[in-house]
Amino acid sequence: MGKVAVGAAVVCAAAVCAAAALVVRHRIKSSRKWARALSILTEFEEKCGTPSSKLKQVADAMTVEMHAGLASEGGSKLKMIISYVDNLPTGDEKGLFYALDLGGTNFRVLRVHLGGKESRVVKQEFEEVSIPPHLMTGSSDELFDYIASALAKFVATESDNQHVSPGRQRELGFTFSFPVRQTSISSGTLIKWTKGFSVEDTVGQDVVGELTKAIERAGLDMRVAALVNDTVGTLAGGRYNNPDVVAAVILGTGTNAAYVERAHAIPKWHGLLPKSGEMVINMEWGNFRSSHLPLTEYDQALDAGSLNPGEQIFEKMISGMYLGEIVRRVLCKMAEEAAIFGDTVPPKLKIPFILRTPHTSAMHHDTSPDLKVVATKLKDILEISNTSLKLRKLIVEVCDIVATRGARLSAAGIVGILKKLGRDTVKDGENQKSVVALDGGLYEHYTKFRTCMENTLWELLGEEASENIAVEHSMDGSGIGAALLAASHSQYIEVEEP
Repeated sequence: MGKVAVGAAVVCAAAVCAAAALVVRHRIKSSRKWARALSILTEFEEKCGTPSSKLKQVADAMTVEMHAGLASEGGSKLKMIISYVDNLPTGDEKGLFYALDLGGTNFRVLRVHLGGKESRVVKQEFEEVSIPPHLMTGSSDELFDYIASALAKFVATESDNQHVSPGRQRELGFTFSFPVRQTSISSGTLIKWTKGFSVEDTVGQDVVGELTKAIERAGLDMRVAALVNDTVGTLAGGRYNNPDVVAAVILGTGTNAAYVERAHAIPKWHGLLPKSGEMVINMEWGNFRSSHLPLTEYDQALDAGSLNPGEQIFEKMISGMYLGEIVRRVLCKMAEEAAIFGDTVPPKLKIPFILRTPHTSAMHHDTSPDLKVVATKLKDILEISNTSLKLRKLIVEVCDIVATRGARLSAAGIVGILKKLGRDTVKDGENQKSVVALDGGLYEHYTKFRTCMENTLWELLGEEASENIAVEHSMDGSGIGAALLAASHSQYIEVEEP
C-alpha cells in the first residue's frame, strides 16, 4: 500500500472515530437530558403525592375550616355564606316558573312547567341571549333593561295551556354568578363585577332590585322569588330528584360546594330559626387552603402570576381553569432544563393558559398505540411536531399526575363535608343514605378525573360507610335548579297548603 493510500486510510479512520465519538457524545448528552426530564417528572410526582393519610388530613382541615366559617364572618378562608334557602324542593311543586341565568357574556331565560310528584318536569324551554359588549361596561339600567326586554319577549311565547293561574304573578329564580352579599332569599348587593363586566353603578346595589325595576319598565308582572348561585341551584336540582341529597359540588372551569346545614349549628346566624330547621350554606370552597395541600413550585408560580394571588388556592389545584396550565408549566420546565422539544423552547409553550384542560384530557384519554391524539394536540396547539413515542408517553404521565391530584383532593373535600354532617361513618342501627349531587364540565367530560375522584371517595370512607353514600350527576343547577327554588319559595305556597 502506498504512502498516499495509508494516509488516506488513517484520515478516514480518524474521521470515522470522530463521527463515532460525536454520536456517542450526542447519545450521552441525550441520555443526560432524558434523565433530567425523568428527574423533573419524578420530583413533580412526589410533590403531588396524595396518600390516604394526607387526604384524611385535608378532609379534617376542611371540616375545621367549615366550623370556623360558620362561627363568625371572616373567621375562615371559607366564607360559608348563608344562602337564605331554607326550603329545598320536595317534588310536590306545581305550576309554571321562570329562571334567569346570568353568569357571563351570555344569559339564559328558562320556562319550566312542574307537574307535582306524578309528572315532575312536564316541559322545559329556554333561550340563550348574548350581551352586546357595550352593555358590559355601560349603565345598570341599560344592562338590566336589555335583560328584562329579552325576558318579556320569552314570556310572550307562552302557549295557550301554559299560563300562570289567574290573579297570580309569574315567579322567577335568578342565578347571578358574581360576588354578592346576600341579605335575604330574594335580595343581595353586588360586591364587584368579574368576567369582563364593569357596570360601575350596579356595585353596592341590590341586583334583585335592579332587575325588578327593569321588569316593571318592560311592563311585565313578574316577581323574583329567589336569588341563587349555581351551586345552590345544583343542590336544589339534586334534592328535587332525590330526597337523600345533602350536598352539591361543582367541578367545572371553577369549583364550589354547597350543603344543607342544621340551622342551630350556625353560630353567626342571628335571625329567627327557619321553620324547616335547615339552611343551605354556600361554602365558596375554592378559597380553602391548608398546610396539608400538596403544593408544588408550579402551583406557587401560577398563583403568584394570577389576578388573585393567595386566593382560591384549592380551586387552582383542582378546577378545569387551571389543570391544563399546570401541565404547561411542567412541560415548560422540561423544555428549558432537559430540551425535550429540541434546543429551543417552542414559543407557543411559553404562552400562559394556551394548553386548556380539554386538551390535556384528550391527551390523557389517548388509547391509540402510537398516541396519535397527543401528537396532534402538540402540533395543533403548541406547533410542536416530530415527537417520539417515548416523549408522548412522558407527556401523558404529566397529565395523569395533575388530574389524579385534583381528583383525589376533590374527594377529600367531599369527605370533609360529610364529616361535618356526621355522615362519614355508619352509626349503630342507622341506615341513613347520603347523596352528593355533582355537576360541571370537568366532572361530566373528564372521565379519568371523575373515576379517580369517585374511587378515592370510597377509599377514604371505607367499605361500610361507602354503602350509604352515593354521587349523582345533577344537571343544570343554574337553570332548572333556579326555577325549582322559585317554586319552593313561592309566595303562593301557604295558600295551597291545607
